[in-house]
Amino acid sequence: TTSTAPPFAFDVGTGGQHYESYGMTPLSTSAGPPMSTVTGSREHHVSLPTATSRISSEYGAYTMSAPMTGDTHGGMSGMTSGAYSSRDRSFDDTELRYRPDSKRTKGSSSGDSAEIRTGRESKTDLSISNAPYTPTLPSTPSTRIGGQIVYNDEGEMEDSPYPEVRASVSNTDDPDMPALTFRAWFVGILLCIVGAALNMFFSLRYPAPYVSPLILLLLAFPVGKTLAYILPIRSWLIPSKIPLIGGSEVSFNPGPFNIKEHVLVYIMANVAINPPYAMNIVIVTDKKYNYPLGVGFTFLLLLATQVTGFALAGICRRFLVWPASLIWPANLVTCTLLNTLHAEDEEVEGGGISRYRFFIYAAPLALLYYFIPGFLFTGLSYFSFICWIRPNNIVLNQLFGSYSGLGMSVLNFDWNQIAYIGSPLMIPWWAQVHIFTGFVFFYWVLVPIIYYNDVWKTGHLPIASNVGWDKFGNRYEIDRIITPDMTLNVTAYEEYSPLYLSANYAMTYLIAFTLSTAILVHTLLYHGRSMWNGFRKIKNEDEDVHAKLMRHYPEVPDWWYGAVFVVFFVFSIGAVVMKNVDTPIWGLILAVLLPIIYVIPSAYVYAMTGQPVGINLLAETIPGALLPNRPIANMILKCYSVQTMQTALAFTQDLKLGHYMKVPPRATFIVQGIATIISIVVQVGVKQWLFSVVPDICTDDQPSHLICPNNQVFYAASIIWGLIGPIRQFGKGQLYYVQIYAVIIGAILPIPFWWWQRKHPKSVLRYVNVPVMLNGPAFIPPATGINYSSWFAVGFVFQYLIRTRNFRWWSKFNYILSASLDSGTIFGVVFVFLTLQLPKDGTLSLNWWGNTVWMNTADAAGTPYLPTDPNTGF
Repeated sequence: TTSTAPPFAFDVGTGGQHYESYGMTPLSTSAGPPMSTVTGSREHHVSLPTATSRISSEYGAYTMSAPMTGDTHGGMSGMTSGAYSSRDRSFDDTELRYRPDSKRTKGSSSGDSAEIRTGRESKTDLSISNAPYTPTLPSTPSTRIGGQIVYNDEGEMEDSPYPEVRASVSNTDDPDMPALTFRAWFVGILLCIVGAALNMFFSLRYPAPYVSPLILLLLAFPVGKTLAYILPIRSWLIPSKIPLIGGSEVSFNPGPFNIKEHVLVYIMANVAINPPYAMNIVIVTDKKYNYPLGVGFTFLLLLATQVTGFALAGICRRFLVWPASLIWPANLVTCTLLNTLHAEDEEVEGGGISRYRFFIYAAPLALLYYFIPGFLFTGLSYFSFICWIRPNNIVLNQLFGSYSGLGMSVLNFDWNQIAYIGSPLMIPWWAQVHIFTGFVFFYWVLVPIIYYNDVWKTGHLPIASNVGWDKFGNRYEIDRIITPDMTLNVTAYEEYSPLYLSANYAMTYLIAFTLSTAILVHTLLYHGRSMWNGFRKIKNEDEDVHAKLMRHYPEVPDWWYGAVFVVFFVFSIGAVVMKNVDTPIWGLILAVLLPIIYVIPSAYVYAMTGQPVGINLLAETIPGALLPNRPIANMILKCYSVQTMQTALAFTQDLKLGHYMKVPPRATFIVQGIATIISIVVQVGVKQWLFSVVPDICTDDQPSHLICPNNQVFYAASIIWGLIGPIRQFGKGQLYYVQIYAVIIGAILPIPFWWWQRKHPKSVLRYVNVPVMLNGPAFIPPATGINYSSWFAVGFVFQYLIRTRNFRWWSKFNYILSASLDSGTIFGVVFVFLTLQLPKDGTLSLNWWGNTVWMNTADAAGTPYLPTDPNTGF
């Protein structure tokens, strides 16, 4: 081997999965380009030099003296096929066959034979060398080879240091695979429009299904395959006079529908899938405050809040996307499903079942099974046999209940309930232990102590609820304390009742106050140096294989995201200035500062655990305290904080997905931006159309059930925090004043654990993560205890028992099983809704014991522990 002939490798893969590799080195540099390979696309383009080359195997070296160029399909496992071209003629249907002698010993190639077969004749001018051969390896510990594969200093393919990532993400890449194609744009925009329109409509209706990203991911696959079959296979050359794109080729059909196109389609659809949080402001101000904001302000409000989060995500990607330690568990399920769909023909060594067949069997079974807890036996969704035996025992129902109880019964048979806070097959085991430990301490220990001792008058209320209560034990009647001009009637408020919270709701606020400072202190202590190095563009950890493979693609400059952030924040200021929404500019700056401060700490928790961290409490209490008796301003500022934070986390997760799947970063940037604009146009259009043609929309007796349930909750929050205000709830001398001290406790709590692990690095306390423990129960309410106990039980089986005892099965099937259960159940929910709930206004049901037993309990009724005098209250 000469210095001018770098080593290279031939990779045999299927659908992005690596199986074997053959080291190859030219013996002469007399002619021919170096070999190039494509992995992951099921098509391998090979160009061999005309000089003699050798193919190495574990048995020896094969010397190939035939001049040959061509395309091989299906890999080189025993043979390759393609087109053979010699100096005087060319043939199709070529096969390169080599036959190791079954009787020879390892290290010798004596007796082996090889030949080239074409459609017309065979050529056997391939000589076999008996000399053992060891490929020349790169001199550096980790070097990119061919732009697609990375080897370490031991000659092995590099892979992620994390087994969860290794089990779900391919460690190879094909830089020549087309991504931003006509098909990707067509399918992505189509699903973006459909998903945005349907979920905007469903958000205004109750009951209603939810079109999840998994549904759109699965729908995109057959649509993309169909387009690859029907679109014309030809290319057009763009005239060179056209700036930027001149001289390039375009094609409606560049080849099979590939995985990178699928990823971009999914990212576009995922951007549009959730109705924007800011839409609540538009609807509430229109229907409740009789102050329509107009189409222009609505569009600017939605666009500014969404795109500001998008820009914030891009600015923070060096902290949240590039580090290998931030695995983003939800993406692992998506990557597994994508790799499975694009490897449907993979062969399984030694028998068994492929991931694709496993998904084809498991997903329909999950769909069919949902008919049982979703329609035939709904008691399985709220399973608590103890409560069914003793339905009138209040304490027993409060502790073991599945509807409004603490969920100590553990068992549940509805995947919707089990995976309500995230799939237990997705979230890492260490995070599950933290989350469940926090849940047990706060809700199985502290809540019963608070409740049965009637602290904060909680004993007179249901132990768990997500609404406010008055002193008579009834739901708080907001209309009794509001004047006709939508201001607080202080006299009526004092005569009526303060606002009371149930035990679980009060605990939620206590935890949120603690978390608000604990997450900042923990991040500074444990990640402060890495964050500072990130700002200085100093690497904090070694690049993994995925980061090395992504070097092939040009990055998005930071100033692109910075410019987007500045421009759309100016749009935000212009919107609130032009429209009289009672919101000062300094308040808007404060509202945007909250997600800027919390996005990195919150994303660290989200990226490691799959559990998002919200800032709703701070976004409500801070504007409520600074701008009292101004509910519209409170909603505007809360929206800017919450929407920007949610969007930043969602877009960062999609950036990590593109990183895992080796999608060019600039392609991800373009599709995220375009899809955001399209989705907002669609959502605003659907809202305007419905409000113009549907009578009595957002009223309780609307005939088509378009009652706007989410907006009712948002309206109540605007009254509580914008009119009643946090001062009357948590101010000095008020009922919940003591909870303010949780802010101080949260700031102190991470310090002893950090100090102890520095003094004793091998102590078990080094694994304790305070923010994860505090954030774990954040889904309560509306989640209940059964969503945590059943979730942890399933996680214990798969993430601990199966992973430790049968890691091979776990690494192959765990994440595809999660995707199967998720997608099958989602399709089941939609199918049951359309066929059994939508007809006859939801009156179609089976009236038998299995569908009514759970309703006739103190758990379902939410019966309080202590009685309340209906005349005097408590």
